[in-house]
Amino acid sequence: MSDNSNPEAPSVEELQAELERLKYRSRYRNAFFSTVNVLIAAAAVAILAATLWFPVLQIYGTSMEPTLDDGNIVVSLRTGTMKQGDVVAFYYNNNILVKRMIAGPGDWVDIDDNGNVYINDIRLDEPYIDEPALGETNIELPYQVPENRYFLMGDQRKTSIDSRNTAVGCVAEEQIVGRLVFRVWPLKEFGRIQ
Repeated sequence: MSDNSNPEAPSVEELQAELERLKYRSRYRNAFFSTVNVLIAAAAVAILAATLWFPVLQIYGTSMEPTLDDGNIVVSLRTGTMKQGDVVAFYYNNNILVKRMIAGPGDWVDIDDNGNVYINDIRLDEPYIDEPALGETNIELPYQVPENRYFLMGDQRKTSIDSRNTAVGCVAEEQIVGRLVFRVWPLKEFGRIQ
């Protein structure tokens, strides 16, 4: 024998509670997907900004000591304007190197036996180096920087392989990633790069 009894119809209060639960679930789902979309858009903008305008780089090696140490993380600024003394990053053999801009197109560079640098016969004041050194120099001095090229040197003059050596040479404008502006890591050294 089968039971033909009808289940009781839900009360108005139960229907209202179920309706509120469904509305809450719908609002929660909409808020969740809206938040996810905002986070994805923010991440895309951050990646685009870091790639196009503010590349973030990690320093490897010791050629820029004492200014920058191995493991420092820096932010660079893509800019077409550079001046003497700026620290710049550039592409070289599928790597990014970091050196200091010493001379621009058409300038004459000379380095004496003690490692003192002269640009257009004027001795360069270099408070950012520990000690001058001739280093790995195999170019003929005095040397004139070619058009649309920059003469770059590391701050650790004894060990840096840079524009003084034909292995690297002068750097073309197209090779330059940007001018380094801030060190962001380690936090105790956070600040502008001089």
